[in-house]
Amino acid sequence: MDIDKRTQQLAARLSYIRDIFGPRENASVALLKHRLEEFLTCAPGYGMRELQVQVGRLEELFSLLEGKLEGELSPMDRVRIVRHPQRISLKDILENVYDNYTEIGGQDEWSIDPGMLIARATIARRMGKQTVHQPVMVIGQEKGHGQEFRNGGSIKPWGNANALFYMRVAETENIPIHTYVFTPGAFPVEDYPGAAQQIARNLYVMAGLKVPVVAVFSEGGSGGAEAIALADKRLMLSHGYYSVISPEGAAAIEGGLKNKATPELIERCAERLNITAEDNLRLGFIDRVIQEPPLGARPDNYEFFRSLRREVIRATDEVVHGAQGLGPLRALAMRRSKVGMDPQDIFVRWSLRSGARDGLVARRYAKFRAMSKSALRDNRTIGTRLAVGLARVLWQVHSLLRHDIFAKYKRRLSGLLEQWEAELRALGLGLGSLLGRDGSGTRLGVPKEALSRLTSLSCPEEGACRTEDAWVYVSPKSREDRTVTCPNAASHGCQDLWAPDLYGEFAGVCSHCGHHFPMEFQWYLYNVFDFAHAYEFNAELESGNPLHYEGFDLKLAEAKRATGLGSSCITFETRMQGIAVVVAVLVNPFRGGTVGAAEGEKLIRAIERARIKRMPFFMYSHGTAGIRIQEGTCGVIQMPRVTMAVRRYIDAGGLYLVLYDTNSYAGPVASFLGCSPYQFAVRSSNLGFAGPGVIRETTGVIVPPKYHRAFSALSRGHIQGIWDRRDLRKNLHQALLTMGGSNLYYR
Repeated sequence: MDIDKRTQQLAARLSYIRDIFGPRENASVALLKHRLEEFLTCAPGYGMRELQVQVGRLEELFSLLEGKLEGELSPMDRVRIVRHPQRISLKDILENVYDNYTEIGGQDEWSIDPGMLIARATIARRMGKQTVHQPVMVIGQEKGHGQEFRNGGSIKPWGNANALFYMRVAETENIPIHTYVFTPGAFPVEDYPGAAQQIARNLYVMAGLKVPVVAVFSEGGSGGAEAIALADKRLMLSHGYYSVISPEGAAAIEGGLKNKATPELIERCAERLNITAEDNLRLGFIDRVIQEPPLGARPDNYEFFRSLRREVIRATDEVVHGAQGLGPLRALAMRRSKVGMDPQDIFVRWSLRSGARDGLVARRYAKFRAMSKSALRDNRTIGTRLAVGLARVLWQVHSLLRHDIFAKYKRRLSGLLEQWEAELRALGLGLGSLLGRDGSGTRLGVPKEALSRLTSLSCPEEGACRTEDAWVYVSPKSREDRTVTCPNAASHGCQDLWAPDLYGEFAGVCSHCGHHFPMEFQWYLYNVFDFAHAYEFNAELESGNPLHYEGFDLKLAEAKRATGLGSSCITFETRMQGIAVVVAVLVNPFRGGTVGAAEGEKLIRAIERARIKRMPFFMYSHGTAGIRIQEGTCGVIQMPRVTMAVRRYIDAGGLYLVLYDTNSYAGPVASFLGCSPYQFAVRSSNLGFAGPGVIRETTGVIVPPKYHRAFSALSRGHIQGIWDRRDLRKNLHQALLTMGGSNLYYR
């Protein structure tokens, strides 16, 4: 029976190897297949002793050739490894890495989202003769072994919401969080709370969690991975992948084939995306690689689980040490653990002191701030960089003196004077009741004009809105001598519109039903944000090709020539009704408004500028197709990077306002756009996690025609209002006066 069992195991190993290497021919795989078939043919004629010898030889051959095949793995082979049903899952890790655990938040198919597994676990540590059970919150995607109800680890919004809830619980209990990324990507559903909006919430909260967070990547698919992967230490299994998009998705986009991508193109895309653990370590997006057995870890690789346990303990210890420090002897021992000493022999208590928790968040921000800086083109001269650095220091000093020191005493004095003035006015009102009022009913001491302004509805100041449809910038489409049919003509009875009227004085809005036709980004720059008198900064930062993606340099050059821009992001300072603001615009004509390293860096610098100078920050999405896939992980890492800058700005008391237009989808909406507390959309715009075509291709679901319309986003609470294009300037000014935190200089 032992021989039969060992033979079955060899057959399973061969089947696994053939699954990994796919249909392509491989001499080692062919040899293993031939030897196993030969053994099975001759086995009936062997005696027991000879069977033992032959099986032993076969096992040695399998081990030898598996080691050889390990060196022949392509990036796409690694993708097949992490997708294989025999791949380790999160439940295997809970059983073999942690000493005890209790699954919470629902179990198996009865959970609100069985793909998201959450457990309260413990790890036993020795401190002398005493055993200390250190608690930890474990959160990750569970793909399961043939458990279809888990949806392949593709998490729905409520699954990420549940994960976020227990992250907050861990923060309250002051215990570390271990997250395990086993997802091909989030499930693109916009039902409440919405895939994009929930991922944005997760990123925003994780940016400020005051407990150690360690993430381990096996399969990291784009925004679905980022929902739980914003961590102080990021480890990756050696056969895992971490990417902005699946190789099949990249091949479909690059080839324009829509589900007809050839295996050769998919293989090329997997290689060009730089998705492997070694690639991500080289690019600086992970901290360490955890070595797996040849051809990937499976549930019976117990030595691998011991190695994984050591690595997550060491990573958590390092986060705690970085936040609050350890004694000199333990710090020395921790350094020695990197060259062989077992970290389990060093006791580190994982609960942080109150003073260290803010420092942990600051270190996390600095870690992500340093990522992907080499993935963009900075065309500034050394003199310009020095001048910008000096200006930044001067802004900080100015803000410190004006807003933190002088303003504090000014507020105290103003408060005292306000109290005395109120008392005196109360005395005046008392006298007025004795002396009576004049015949017109005007209060004593208040001029009639001032009383009228205080008690009647006011009109905006001159220029706050357009009393006449005279726009600074008029669309070139207004010069076309033709009529335009409104898409709502059949249902609303709209008459055809003459293009000079529609795109001129009507600002691209149907005069009958109010449908908004798309307009150029320049229309908004000049008519809403007064770009003619604005100061643009960081224009020298341009999009690059950090992965040397084949043919992408030509596409970038064409986009730069056609738009006159260096990237899809424009950042500038302007004034709206006398109030200085910082504005960032994502420009749709430049590569679909996609975001890469240059756009992320420009956004972070704009947000930091607004924070230091105490200005509001407006983010206008003229349209975005998501993260730029040709930049791979250099693009997807902008989701947590920019979100952390937003969190820092909002925590400082700033006003961050987002306005969506045309079509805004994917990574930006699921991170730094979607985390704003004040989100609005231009009428007739669409927004969400994935477009109708992507949803159809990935899930087979055909969504209703108006599934992504702004009013749908408003109904589920994604946005807070829908604005008419003609009222944008007035509405933005109103927002400046009524929204935002305490750190705005004009408040």
